[in-house]
Amino acid sequence: MAIDVGRLEDQLLQMSSEGAPGREFCDSIAELARTGRFALLRDVLPPLVYDELWERYQQNPGAFVAGWRRMAQEMRQGFVHHARQRLTSLTRLQHVSSLAAPPVWQAVQRALDAQQNDLLRTAFALELLGLVEPAVLRATHLRECVVSAPSSEEADRYLDEATRCYFFGLFTACAVMCRSVLEEAIKQKLPVPLARLIRSRYRNAATLGNLLHEVNDNLRQTGFDAGFPRVANQVNDAGKKAVHQGLLSEDEARLCLQNAREALQLLLRK
Repeated sequence: MAIDVGRLEDQLLQMSSEGAPGREFCDSIAELARTGRFALLRDVLPPLVYDELWERYQQNPGAFVAGWRRMAQEMRQGFVHHARQRLTSLTRLQHVSSLAAPPVWQAVQRALDAQQNDLLRTAFALELLGLVEPAVLRATHLRECVVSAPSSEEADRYLDEATRCYFFGLFTACAVMCRSVLEEAIKQKLPVPLARLIRSRYRNAATLGNLLHEVNDNLRQTGFDAGFPRVANQVNDAGKKAVHQGLLSEDEARLCLQNAREALQLLLRK
């Protein structure tokens, strides 16, 4: 059965619009204020929010009630945008000078959402749906990495993470993890005397560059394929660029991942 991602996105947007947190609550606040039962909100709202709303109500009761009726509609219409803002606020630096006071409806919506987390749930659902088609396309550029000899569980996990980073658009992280998988795989394949020497020489902190230097100088002793150092060095160069020079493009990450997988196939031969 074919999966229509666009249809799923439309359904999610409809569900978000219909179930936006706070819509019914806003109508309830307006009704309590209109009927003189505002004090009942003290047991429902956080103290800071309650005090602010009480002050606004005292200034102009009629405008307060009308404002909350209008706010119910704003919550429904602005929920998805607010959800995306909620997620972005967690993933990027927030400079104090750029933090303008949010609209009242957003402040209330976030307070109401403290227990249910619908803002974050909606933002994550929309973001992950948006990743599906690009991830499918990127996956078509890869083939299974078939090797003749085992490595380690840790190497498998590094490769899994590097590949998923590529699928989901985390290109710089992908290159960093590619470097890690080769470091781990090399350490597992080194002859014991050479591994002991390297641990001593680099105080148990050998980088991929250090390991490749030693492999190149002792290629016959390692028994590694003669083509391995060249491909592995390309992975190391991409990883160093990712760490020290800036963000990588999709093409750079794909090439790095493909080289890492080729290097593993050369390394893990019986």
